[in-house]
Amino acid sequence: MIGMHKMVHARFATIAAAMLALAAAPALSAQVAAANAPAQLTETPERPPLAEGYILGAGDIIEVAVVGREEYKARVQVQVDGTVQLPFIRDVVAADRTIAQLQDDVAARLKAGGYYTDPVVSVMVAGYASRYVVVLGQVGTPGLLPIDRNYRLSEVIARVGGIGPNGSESVTLTRVNGEQLNVTLEQMATGGDAADPYVAAGDKIFVDRVEEGERPTFCIYGEVNGAGCYPVGENMSLRMAIARAGGLTKLGSEKKVKVFREGEDIGKLDLSQTVRTGDVIKVGQRFF
Repeated sequence: MIGMHKMVHARFATIAAAMLALAAAPALSAQVAAANAPAQLTETPERPPLAEGYILGAGDIIEVAVVGREEYKARVQVQVDGTVQLPFIRDVVAADRTIAQLQDDVAARLKAGGYYTDPVVSVMVAGYASRYVVVLGQVGTPGLLPIDRNYRLSEVIARVGGIGPNGSESVTLTRVNGEQLNVTLEQMATGGDAADPYVAAGDKIFVDRVEEGERPTFCIYGEVNGAGCYPVGENMSLRMAIARAGGLTKLGSEKKVKVFREGEDIGKLDLSQTVRTGDVIKVGQRFF
Protein backbone atom coordinates (compact mmCIF):
# COMPACT_ATOMS: atom_id res chain seq x y z
CA MET A 1 0.00 0.00 0.00
CA ILE A 2 2.84 2.34 0.86
CA GLY A 3 4.49 1.44 -2.42
CA MET A 4 1.30 2.31 -4.27
CA HIS A 5 1.19 5.79 -2.63
CA LYS A 6 4.79 6.41 -3.66
CA MET A 7 4.05 5.51 -7.27
CA VAL A 8 1.04 7.85 -7.42
CA HIS A 9 3.03 10.66 -5.82
CA ALA A 10 5.89 10.21 -8.34
CA ARG A 11 3.43 10.22 -11.24
CA PHE A 12 1.82 13.49 -10.06
CA ALA A 13 5.28 15.07 -9.66
CA THR A 14 6.20 14.11 -13.22
CA ILE A 15 2.98 15.57 -14.61
CA ALA A 16 3.47 18.82 -12.64
CA ALA A 17 7.04 19.21 -13.92
CA ALA A 18 5.87 18.74 -17.51
CA MET A 19 3.14 21.38 -17.08
CA LEU A 20 5.66 23.85 -15.66
CA ALA A 21 7.99 23.24 -18.60
CA LEU A 22 5.18 23.87 -21.10
CA ALA A 23 4.20 27.08 -19.32
CA ALA A 24 7.80 28.34 -19.36
CA ALA A 25 8.39 27.49 -23.03
CA PRO A 26 6.67 30.61 -24.53
CA ALA A 27 8.57 32.93 -22.19
CA LEU A 28 11.85 31.20 -23.04
CA SER A 29 11.09 31.44 -26.77
CA ALA A 30 10.32 35.13 -26.40
CA GLN A 31 13.64 35.69 -24.63
CA VAL A 32 15.54 33.84 -27.37
CA ALA A 33 13.73 35.77 -30.10
CA ALA A 34 14.46 39.09 -28.40
CA ALA A 35 18.14 38.19 -28.05
CA ASN A 36 18.42 37.27 -31.74
CA ALA A 37 16.35 40.18 -33.07
CA PRO A 38 18.25 42.73 -35.21
CA ALA A 39 19.11 46.05 -33.62
CA GLN A 40 16.70 48.90 -34.41
CA LEU A 41 17.30 52.63 -34.38
CA THR A 42 15.54 54.27 -31.50
CA GLU A 43 12.58 56.54 -32.19
CA THR A 44 13.11 58.55 -29.01
CA PRO A 45 14.51 62.09 -29.42
CA GLU A 46 18.22 61.78 -30.10
CA ARG A 47 21.08 63.95 -28.94
CA PRO A 48 22.99 65.60 -31.81
CA PRO A 49 26.46 64.06 -32.23
CA LEU A 50 28.11 67.47 -31.90
CA ALA A 51 25.85 68.86 -29.20
CA GLU A 52 28.79 70.51 -27.44
CA GLY A 53 30.39 71.78 -30.66
CA TYR A 54 32.80 70.38 -33.21
CA ILE A 55 35.33 67.95 -31.73
CA LEU A 56 38.83 68.26 -33.15
CA GLY A 57 40.81 65.29 -34.45
CA ALA A 58 44.00 64.32 -36.25
CA GLY A 59 44.30 65.98 -39.66
CA ASP A 60 42.16 69.03 -38.86
CA ILE A 61 43.81 72.39 -39.60
CA ILE A 62 43.18 75.18 -37.12
CA GLU A 63 44.05 78.86 -36.86
CA VAL A 64 44.92 80.08 -33.34
CA ALA A 65 45.25 83.73 -32.43
CA VAL A 66 45.19 86.06 -29.45
CA VAL A 67 42.62 88.76 -30.14
CA GLY A 68 44.25 92.17 -30.52
CA ARG A 69 47.78 90.73 -30.67
CA GLU A 70 49.12 90.62 -34.21
CA GLU A 71 52.28 88.85 -33.09
CA TYR A 72 50.40 85.75 -31.97
CA LYS A 73 48.89 83.94 -34.94
CA ALA A 74 49.41 80.33 -35.94
CA ARG A 75 47.98 78.00 -38.55
CA VAL A 76 48.70 74.39 -37.54
CA GLN A 77 47.52 70.84 -38.17
CA VAL A 78 46.47 68.43 -35.46
CA GLN A 79 49.09 65.68 -35.50
CA VAL A 80 48.58 61.92 -35.29
CA ASP A 81 49.33 62.03 -31.55
CA GLY A 82 46.55 64.61 -31.13
CA THR A 83 48.77 67.62 -30.39
CA VAL A 84 49.47 70.94 -32.07
CA GLN A 85 52.61 73.06 -31.89
CA LEU A 86 51.87 76.63 -30.78
CA PRO A 87 54.14 79.63 -30.16
CA PHE A 88 55.52 79.96 -26.61
CA ILE A 89 53.65 76.98 -25.14
CA ARG A 90 54.62 74.36 -27.75
CA ASP A 91 52.80 70.97 -27.38
CA VAL A 92 49.09 71.36 -26.70
CA VAL A 93 46.58 68.50 -26.84
CA ALA A 94 43.84 69.36 -29.34
CA ALA A 95 42.30 66.03 -30.36
CA ASP A 96 38.98 65.06 -28.75
CA ARG A 97 38.46 68.63 -27.55
CA THR A 98 35.89 71.17 -28.63
CA ILE A 99 36.92 74.58 -29.93
CA ALA A 100 35.86 76.19 -26.66
CA GLN A 101 37.89 73.74 -24.57
CA LEU A 102 41.03 74.34 -26.63
CA GLN A 103 40.58 78.12 -26.43
CA ASP A 104 40.34 77.97 -22.65
CA ASP A 105 43.41 75.72 -22.37
CA VAL A 106 45.60 77.89 -24.60
CA ALA A 107 44.50 81.05 -22.78
CA ALA A 108 45.28 79.47 -19.38
CA ARG A 109 48.75 78.36 -20.52
CA LEU A 110 49.64 81.74 -21.99
CA LYS A 111 48.54 83.45 -18.78
CA ALA A 112 50.34 80.96 -16.52
CA GLY A 113 53.55 81.40 -18.52
CA GLY A 114 53.41 85.17 -18.08
CA TYR A 115 53.14 85.87 -21.81
CA TYR A 116 49.84 87.77 -21.57
CA THR A 117 47.90 89.17 -18.63
CA ASP A 118 44.37 88.17 -19.68
CA PRO A 119 44.49 86.76 -23.25
CA VAL A 120 41.37 86.23 -25.32
CA VAL A 121 42.12 83.28 -27.59
CA SER A 122 40.39 82.57 -30.88
CA VAL A 123 40.45 79.13 -32.50
CA MET A 124 38.96 78.55 -35.94
CA VAL A 125 38.88 75.37 -38.02
CA ALA A 126 40.40 76.08 -41.43
CA GLY A 127 40.20 72.52 -42.74
CA TYR A 128 38.04 69.59 -41.67
CA ALA A 129 39.64 66.16 -42.08
CA SER A 130 39.06 64.00 -39.01
CA ARG A 131 35.30 63.57 -38.99
CA TYR A 132 33.40 62.51 -42.08
CA VAL A 133 30.71 60.20 -43.43
CA VAL A 134 31.07 57.91 -46.43
CA VAL A 135 28.42 58.34 -49.14
CA LEU A 136 28.31 55.60 -51.77
CA GLY A 137 26.12 54.44 -54.61
CA GLN A 138 23.78 56.37 -56.87
CA VAL A 139 24.29 59.94 -55.67
CA GLY A 140 25.54 63.04 -57.43
CA THR A 141 29.03 63.06 -55.92
CA PRO A 142 29.85 59.93 -53.89
CA GLY A 143 32.83 60.02 -51.55
CA LEU A 144 33.85 61.36 -48.16
CA LEU A 145 31.82 64.24 -46.75
CA PRO A 146 33.35 66.20 -43.82
CA ILE A 147 31.04 66.67 -40.86
CA ASP A 148 31.70 70.18 -39.60
CA ARG A 149 28.39 70.50 -37.77
CA ASN A 150 25.27 68.44 -37.06
CA TYR A 151 23.69 67.14 -40.26
CA ARG A 152 20.55 65.12 -40.73
CA LEU A 153 20.46 62.34 -43.33
CA SER A 154 18.39 64.43 -45.76
CA GLU A 155 20.95 67.26 -45.57
CA VAL A 156 23.80 64.89 -46.43
CA ILE A 157 21.88 63.57 -49.45
CA ALA A 158 21.26 67.15 -50.59
CA ARG A 159 24.94 68.11 -50.10
CA VAL A 160 26.15 65.31 -52.37
CA GLY A 161 23.84 66.40 -55.19
CA GLY A 162 20.83 64.27 -54.39
CA ILE A 163 20.06 60.78 -55.61
CA GLY A 164 21.12 60.06 -59.19
CA PRO A 165 18.75 59.17 -62.07
CA ASN A 166 19.27 55.44 -61.50
CA GLY A 167 19.13 55.61 -57.71
CA SER A 168 16.65 53.88 -55.46
CA GLU A 169 14.12 55.84 -53.42
CA SER A 170 15.43 54.02 -50.36
CA VAL A 171 18.58 55.17 -48.52
CA THR A 172 20.52 52.86 -46.18
CA LEU A 173 22.30 54.40 -43.19
CA THR A 174 24.82 52.12 -41.44
CA ARG A 175 26.23 53.20 -38.09
CA VAL A 176 29.73 52.41 -36.85
CA ASN A 177 28.27 49.74 -34.56
CA GLY A 178 26.51 48.02 -37.48
CA GLU A 179 23.06 49.41 -36.69
CA GLN A 180 21.09 50.08 -39.90
CA LEU A 181 18.16 52.20 -41.00
CA ASN A 182 16.43 52.02 -44.38
CA VAL A 183 14.36 55.09 -45.14
CA THR A 184 12.78 56.53 -48.28
CA LEU A 185 12.99 60.11 -49.44
CA GLU A 186 9.29 60.52 -48.78
CA GLN A 187 9.73 59.33 -45.20
CA MET A 188 12.63 61.76 -44.72
CA ALA A 189 10.56 64.61 -46.12
CA THR A 190 7.31 63.92 -44.27
CA GLY A 191 8.26 61.80 -41.22
CA GLY A 192 9.60 62.78 -37.85
CA ASP A 193 13.14 62.86 -36.51
CA ALA A 194 13.36 59.05 -36.46
CA ALA A 195 12.98 59.00 -40.26
CA ASP A 196 15.62 61.71 -40.72
CA PRO A 197 18.26 61.07 -38.04
CA TYR A 198 21.48 62.92 -37.39
CA VAL A 199 24.52 61.34 -39.01
CA ALA A 200 27.74 60.86 -37.07
CA ALA A 201 31.39 60.55 -38.00
CA GLY A 202 32.09 57.12 -39.45
CA ASP A 203 28.55 56.50 -40.70
CA LYS A 204 28.08 55.00 -44.17
CA ILE A 205 25.27 56.03 -46.48
CA PHE A 206 24.35 53.92 -49.50
CA VAL A 207 21.87 54.39 -52.36
CA ASP A 208 21.28 51.27 -54.44
CA ARG A 209 20.87 51.21 -58.20
CA VAL A 210 17.50 50.71 -59.90
CA GLU A 211 17.67 49.40 -63.44
CA GLU A 212 16.11 51.51 -66.16
CA GLY A 213 12.53 50.52 -66.87
CA GLU A 214 11.85 49.04 -63.44
CA ARG A 215 9.76 52.01 -62.36
CA PRO A 216 7.88 54.92 -63.92
CA THR A 217 9.90 58.12 -64.21
CA PHE A 218 9.61 61.89 -64.51
CA CYS A 219 12.16 64.30 -65.95
CA ILE A 220 13.32 67.64 -64.60
CA TYR A 221 15.62 70.32 -65.99
CA GLY A 222 16.53 73.96 -65.59
CA GLU A 223 17.71 75.52 -62.33
CA VAL A 224 18.17 72.33 -60.30
CA ASN A 225 21.42 70.79 -59.12
CA GLY A 226 20.81 67.41 -60.73
CA ALA A 227 18.78 67.64 -63.93
CA GLY A 228 17.71 64.26 -65.33
CA CYS A 229 15.01 61.59 -65.19
CA TYR A 230 14.06 60.00 -61.87
CA PRO A 231 11.68 57.33 -60.57
CA VAL A 232 8.27 58.61 -59.53
CA GLY A 233 7.82 58.02 -55.82
CA GLU A 234 4.50 57.20 -54.22
CA ASN A 235 2.47 60.40 -53.71
CA MET A 236 5.50 62.42 -54.85
CA SER A 237 4.82 66.17 -54.88
CA LEU A 238 6.51 68.75 -57.10
CA ARG A 239 8.44 69.95 -54.07
CA MET A 240 9.69 66.42 -53.43
CA ALA A 241 10.61 66.04 -57.12
CA ILE A 242 12.78 69.17 -56.91
CA ALA A 243 14.44 67.81 -53.77
CA ARG A 244 14.98 64.50 -55.60
CA ALA A 245 16.94 66.43 -58.23
CA GLY A 246 19.25 67.94 -55.62
CA GLY A 247 17.23 71.08 -54.90
CA LEU A 248 17.24 74.48 -56.55
CA THR A 249 20.39 76.22 -57.72
CA LYS A 250 21.16 79.71 -56.42
CA LEU A 251 19.27 81.08 -59.42
CA GLY A 252 16.29 78.73 -59.14
CA SER A 253 12.82 79.92 -58.15
CA GLU A 254 9.91 77.93 -56.73
CA LYS A 255 7.64 80.44 -58.48
CA LYS A 256 9.08 79.51 -61.87
CA VAL A 257 8.16 75.83 -61.94
CA LYS A 258 6.24 74.61 -65.01
CA VAL A 259 5.01 71.12 -65.85
CA PHE A 260 4.64 69.54 -69.28
CA ARG A 261 2.24 66.59 -69.23
CA GLU A 262 1.63 64.35 -72.25
CA GLY A 263 3.36 66.92 -74.41
CA GLU A 264 1.21 69.84 -73.28
CA ASP A 265 2.23 72.80 -71.15
CA ILE A 266 -0.11 72.76 -68.16
CA GLY A 267 1.56 75.85 -66.76
CA LYS A 268 2.41 76.59 -63.15
CA LEU A 269 1.23 74.26 -60.41
CA ASP A 270 1.28 74.47 -56.66
CA LEU A 271 4.35 72.62 -55.37
CA SER A 272 2.10 70.34 -53.32
CA GLN A 273 0.58 68.91 -56.51
CA THR A 274 1.38 65.28 -57.32
CA VAL A 275 3.87 64.34 -60.01
CA ARG A 276 2.66 61.86 -62.64
CA THR A 277 4.54 59.33 -64.74
CA GLY A 278 6.05 60.99 -67.80
CA ASP A 279 5.85 64.55 -66.44
CA VAL A 280 8.57 66.94 -67.57
CA ILE A 281 9.32 69.67 -65.03
CA LYS A 282 11.09 72.91 -65.89
CA VAL A 283 12.51 75.14 -63.16
CA GLY A 284 13.20 78.72 -64.23
CA GLN A 285 15.32 81.53 -62.85
CA ARG A 286 14.18 84.03 -60.28
CA PHE A 287 14.28 87.74 -60.85
CA PHE A 288 16.65 89.85 -58.78
